[in-house]
Amino acid sequence: MSSSRSTSRAKHGARVIAQTIVDAKLHADFEESSNTFDYSSSVHVRSSGSDSNQPRSDKVTTSYLHQIQKGKFIQPFGCLVALDEKSLKVIAYSENASEMLTITSHAVPSVGDHPVLGIGTDLRAICTSPSASALQKALGFNEVSLLNPILVHCKTSGKPFYAILHRVTGSVIIDFEPVKPSDVPMTVAGPLQSYKLAAKAINRLQSLPSGSMEKLCDTMVQEVFELTGYDRVMAYKFHDDDHGEVVAEITKPGHEPFLGLHYPATDIPQAARFLFLKNKVRMICDCRAKNVKVLQDESFPFDLTLCGSTLRAPHGCHGQFMENMNSIASLVMAVVINEGDDEGDIPNASVPQKRKRLWGLVVCHHAAPRFVPFPLRYACEFLAQVFAIHVSKELELERQILEKNVLRTQTLLCDMLMRDAPLGIMNQSPNVMALVKCNGAALLYNNKIWKLGITPSDYYLRDIASWLSMHHTETTGLSTDSLYDAGYPGALALGDEVCGMAAVKITADDMLFWFRSHTAAEVRWGGASHEPDAKDDGTKMHPRLSFKAFLEVVKNRSAPWMDFEMDAIHSLQLILRNTFNDTKVSDLRTTAIHSRIDELSLDGSRELEAVTTEMVRLIETATVPILAVDSDGLINGWNGKISELTGLSMEAAIGKHILTLLEETSVDTVKRMLHLALEGEEEKNIEFEIKRHQDKEDMGPVCLIVNACASKDLEQNVVGVCFIAQDITCQKTMMDKFTKIEGDYRAIIQNPNALIPPMFGTDDFGWCCEWNSAMEKLSGWKREEIVDKMLLGEVFGTHMSCCRLKNQEAFVNLGVAMNNAMSGRESEKVPFGFSCRNGKYIECLLCMSKKVDNEGAITGVFCFLQLASPELQQALHLQRLTEQTALKSLRSLAYMKRQVRNPLSGIIYYHKTVEQTELGEEQKQLLHNSRQCQQQLEKVLGDSDLDSIIDGYLDLEMMEFTIQDVMVAAISQAIVKSKEKNIEILHNLSEDKWSEVLYGDRLRLQQVIADFLLVSVNFTPSGGIVGITVRSREDHLAESVRLAHVEFRMCHAGSGVPEELLSQMFETSSETSEEGVSLLISRKLVNLMNGEIQYLREAGSSTFIISMEFAVA
Repeated sequence: MSSSRSTSRAKHGARVIAQTIVDAKLHADFEESSNTFDYSSSVHVRSSGSDSNQPRSDKVTTSYLHQIQKGKFIQPFGCLVALDEKSLKVIAYSENASEMLTITSHAVPSVGDHPVLGIGTDLRAICTSPSASALQKALGFNEVSLLNPILVHCKTSGKPFYAILHRVTGSVIIDFEPVKPSDVPMTVAGPLQSYKLAAKAINRLQSLPSGSMEKLCDTMVQEVFELTGYDRVMAYKFHDDDHGEVVAEITKPGHEPFLGLHYPATDIPQAARFLFLKNKVRMICDCRAKNVKVLQDESFPFDLTLCGSTLRAPHGCHGQFMENMNSIASLVMAVVINEGDDEGDIPNASVPQKRKRLWGLVVCHHAAPRFVPFPLRYACEFLAQVFAIHVSKELELERQILEKNVLRTQTLLCDMLMRDAPLGIMNQSPNVMALVKCNGAALLYNNKIWKLGITPSDYYLRDIASWLSMHHTETTGLSTDSLYDAGYPGALALGDEVCGMAAVKITADDMLFWFRSHTAAEVRWGGASHEPDAKDDGTKMHPRLSFKAFLEVVKNRSAPWMDFEMDAIHSLQLILRNTFNDTKVSDLRTTAIHSRIDELSLDGSRELEAVTTEMVRLIETATVPILAVDSDGLINGWNGKISELTGLSMEAAIGKHILTLLEETSVDTVKRMLHLALEGEEEKNIEFEIKRHQDKEDMGPVCLIVNACASKDLEQNVVGVCFIAQDITCQKTMMDKFTKIEGDYRAIIQNPNALIPPMFGTDDFGWCCEWNSAMEKLSGWKREEIVDKMLLGEVFGTHMSCCRLKNQEAFVNLGVAMNNAMSGRESEKVPFGFSCRNGKYIECLLCMSKKVDNEGAITGVFCFLQLASPELQQALHLQRLTEQTALKSLRSLAYMKRQVRNPLSGIIYYHKTVEQTELGEEQKQLLHNSRQCQQQLEKVLGDSDLDSIIDGYLDLEMMEFTIQDVMVAAISQAIVKSKEKNIEILHNLSEDKWSEVLYGDRLRLQQVIADFLLVSVNFTPSGGIVGITVRSREDHLAESVRLAHVEFRMCHAGSGVPEELLSQMFETSSETSEEGVSLLISRKLVNLMNGEIQYLREAGSSTFIISMEFAVA
């Protein structure tokens, strides 16, 4: 799958470069043509380029990118000043800065001349002394943007401004945004204050159940709509081909709906998308306002870039597009997700961060100029980050569901191939179209064609196959969303119904095809149509023109093929090719297959037995509390540590229901935990309390932190739950006392007592104010190194921070938890991890509690870390190792079963081929006997749940059979071994016994007889004899109902089967061996058929006596 993803990324990179050239030419056309600009021509730019125009294209693109990055204009709602970071003197300023910063308020008397703002002006001449000091202090931080906004006051007028700082090469840029009198200014810096504004919206998002991207997007736009007050809020989603779609929308009455609108990639240029990855919130207050120029010191060696400025002016035709949409003001939030399926390693200097991708945008439009203060924009940015995390989870859930469906379909198709290769995937249900989303499929096999759904005609199918063979000789297939772009000459003749294709070669002459219709066929937008007499101005950008342009772009183009879809197609291709190759495998391999599958099954059983033994030993000797329950919640495991803590012995606990042993306050928690675990969802780090008994009752309940581990059988069915716990009773007692204390907390924080867990705290503005000795020991950072740093960003962050977090999601989750605690909401324990000073990664639980003063006002947050004890960490490590060993064995077994099925399908194919030829009676009988053995092998390959046999709940497959069929097939399986040892197999069956028709599970009986016969041959001396006799008597249960009691006796010479094997068969020994497991399974099968096994030893010989009951047909 990684190769498919790499290819997809390479294609996307090439598409971004090509689209950037298109964006640049569109922008240049707009700049050059002014009022004559025709936006509808943008859809033809891609095909209008030629080699002769390439130099101009390169020049245009370079100029465009330079203008995007080095633009010299800002919006007029604020002013900009750039400082040399060392001298704090002005090196650039906007033309409106002097007026905005130095003009005297009418309410404040003015004395003397105002200082003149210009190149070289000192920062201290612009702001009051406290404001200048605050800015200087902020510049001492590595991540200066984490402190935004900083409230400052103009020195001459006293007017308040929010200063928003960010660094660029060689300087610091400060955006000054005026604080309106109607707004309550934020008096202290830090994101924690801004987060409070989005608290309600964040809680709404986090309370949503997973499984609905539509509901998630609808909730997001609703919350942003209420938070910001814009006329329209939309959620844009970028598709894999970079075109956009409005997937959620809410508007005030009277606005045309855009929900469902698709627009081409040029509407949001690639350069703008790149800027959204850097500056995740973008506000345009008034698209009609005249932009303000930025003047720069000509001696400064670098051209300033305004990419990170909140005031940056919009580029090119974007302002016109907004005005044509009747949108004068806008606010846009980027939705940035991490790309990739795996979690990635713990970040460090040598490990690159996961690639970020712009999934989409949350866009707000307003019909009049609108200004949103920076704190609220910061809150929106944080809300968008929380939204992005949920989007990532929904995408992962959707991917898992799709891949699960693909795997299920693959399995069904494989089964069809075993029965009828390759036509089963075309003429049975589900067919090959169910594997991936498509409109049609076709199979070219043996120069014949089978078709499903919408496909080209037979002529064009053969023409496409010929074209692939001529122009794609080095590949085994092709996938494209446009046959026209791929170069197929007949693409236009196919029309809109066949645009995209995925094709794979099975052999040199055989191919399998999937086809897709054009994308526009699936697109619906309510705003796309209007009155027949109404016309749009083709020279202006407008949503209807964007939609029309999009339809032109996707003409003759289908939806792209996803990576997981191509992986599924290639997997089926390999299976088909293997199926064809396997038909050439000789029947002589059957013996080797039997031998290998027996070896693997027994090796797997041995490993699983070892794993089971180790787990039992671990549970019994573990120094942490461990208990286990079955699927009904009844205790079936209770180790010594939990007995010691609760005072309840193992004998007394076994068989009790777990809920009867809990404190009332924990019953619902454990009910939910048990229910989820039985559904396969294992909860971690859950706290509950369990009662004490006997002489320990007065000590109060035992408080445990528990991980649930589902116990599964070989078919991955959950049959019980194991709880691995850590006793935190002492720590909880200490924490409870601690959290009840009001006021300073300092005495406890600085107490070195080992029972006090690692703790740290912040004031109500997010500055770290506490860092106890346990935290010093854990992190490696001294208290004096941490206190007075910003907790979010400087202490815990993803880049230049003391304790590095794993990723941006962890940073956002920490901010959410702090925001909840500051709001006074009850805090739950959340998983938390960070890298300490020596690089070691710490995993723990984080619990937060508000800090209050004597009057009950919230003054900050205290944070507690709960760490797993070394014993629990060791137990979990051993558990992971044993689970990995078991999984490795199961994977090997599953792999072998899968690989055995492929040559087995070849053997079946040969048998079908031979059956269609003219055969004599003896040859037909041999073929029939071989088929019996194949059916037995198929039955054994399906035995993944041995517990169903051992515990006696396997469903037998009832059918009519004769003793003759069973005995001939069973004896044939021992012939090779008997000839090697020169052993003769004799039987004295009478003719009537051979032909008597019984009713039962023929294949299971055949398996049992063959197994005991082989064991008899193995323990018979060379040159000996194995004799088989069958006896039967009938009981008449009713007038037409007869029951046959059948007894098989297998007598063999020699000392007989060793006692160790017999002990394993009769389950009187804990040892296991290959033959012992096989005999045990056979004995259990006999029990299922109302029978029993006996083994008699006599002088010089021994006998297996197998008795069973069958209905007489």
